[in-house]
Parts: sequence; C-alpha cells; structure tokens
Amino acid sequence: MSISRGQQSASAEDRVVSADGTEIAFERSGSGPAVVLVASALADRSDTAKLAGLLAEHFTVINYDRRGRGASGDADAYAVAREVEDIAALVEHVGGFASLFGSSSGAVLALRAAAAGVHIERLALYEPPFVVAEGDDGPPADLARRVAMLLAEGRHSDAVRYFMTRVQGMPGIAVSLMRLMPKTWASLTALARTLPYDIAVMGDTQRGRPLDAGEWDGVAAPTLVLTGGKSPAAFQRAARAICEILPRADHRTVPGLNHGAVVMAPKKVAPRIAAFLKG
Repeated sequence: MSISRGQQSASAEDRVVSADGTEIAFERSGSGPAVVLVASALADRSDTAKLAGLLAEHFTVINYDRRGRGASGDADAYAVAREVEDIAALVEHVGGFASLFGSSSGAVLALRAAAAGVHIERLALYEPPFVVAEGDDGPPADLARRVAMLLAEGRHSDAVRYFMTRVQGMPGIAVSLMRLMPKTWASLTALARTLPYDIAVMGDTQRGRPLDAGEWDGVAAPTLVLTGGKSPAAFQRAARAICEILPRADHRTVPGLNHGAVVMAPKKVAPRIAAFLKG
C-alpha cells in the first residue's frame, strides 16, 4: 500500500509499505509512463540518480532503495520473494503497471519480478551477470558461506573487497585505491550486509551451465538486454542465453561501454532505454 504520493514533476522522496510491512523509500520524478529502477549489488538509489534524471525527461521514474539500503527498511529474515513484493508495491503505487530497468544483479531481480507475475509492461536490462558457459569465470562455489562468515565476524570491509575481487573481477590494486576514498568506501561497507541478498537473487545461474528455461516461464513482457562493447564476452553470452529463452527479447551491444556504464556513462545508456520503453 502507499503511504503518500510525491509530486510527478519534481523529484521527491516517498515511501511505500511492502507486503511484509517493510517501508521502501524511493524518489519519484518526471511524468509519463512509469519505470522503476532496480539497483545492482553494493548500490542504492544514488548510483542511478543521474540515469533517473535523464529518463525523467520522458517517464515517471521511480528510483528506489532496495530493502536494507539507504532510507529503506529491512526485515529480520531475507527472501528474494520479499524483494519481488517490494517491486510489486512500487508498481501498484504508480497505478498497477510499470516498466522495469535493472543493472547487473538488479537486472536478474527485475526478471524474477516479471517471472513472479508482477505487472510489467517492458523490461530493460543491462548486463545480467549469468555465467552460462563452462569456460567463463563464475564466483567461487563457497561464495555465500564465505561472505556470511566475514559479515558475522564484523569484517564488512573485507566482505566488500572479497566480493569485488572474486565476483566482480576487479584488480586488487583498484580496490585498494578505492579504500583510499573514505566517503566512497564507507558507503560500500554500509551496503556490505546486503551482499547475501544479491547472492540469493543470482541463485544457481552463475555455475557455467545453460539457464533453466522453466525458471523464466512467467516473463512475457517485451525485453531489451543491453551489453557493453568493452565488457567481457561472458556478458554477451549471458545476454544471448536469456534472449533465446524469453519469447519477446532482443539483445543490443553498446560500443565503448563496460559493466559500470549505468553509473559511469548514463548519457550513453539512457537513450537506448528510453527508445525501447517508448515502444
């Protein structure tokens, strides 16, 4: 249910209450057809703020904090189904139908919401990180256990470093440089507790095996999967794999972009998303 409604034109923070009673904070901006932005791992709505501003020229944009992040609340126990319910509450807030845009694991969460029957008009996705070929690098088999152990020991900074190097493939030196930026690193470590959420969202889709078509049977909305021309080939294979399964999906590669494009190059991503969502 909705607590209150923000202004359609100017950006304003608002909240909805999800099915389990958790408050989900979001900013609503722009006017026109609604699109909900779904953040990736170690990200909150600040990461998609620039993209939201660009899309708000054409759409009503709902840029929200996933549960456990930013101004949103959380529950004692996590389940992917609760995050799907959060998206459903946001969609209901804007009239019962909306499009979704998700990046990385947020793209997979958007797919799971569509598969679960949330009323999605169109799906725009950027580099869902499926690992579908045996030779492609996937996360360690004990990723969930290792991250849970680090968090239980209060080693949130180490959990972030582990995830960035072993899952996102960042060089250790790059992570060390990030740690020299206190504000940035503090933001990341504050989000570390949600890493198990994204690991759960990905499920068994990063094992170097073909995707299970039955897992995505409920996805009927027209879908665009974008990949960056500078990203590893595994992302291209992942995009083609999900497009082969979905009934109304298309894959496009955007030259010159990599996996961080949604944050680093939103001006190059936004026109592709807007054109697709306009139909």
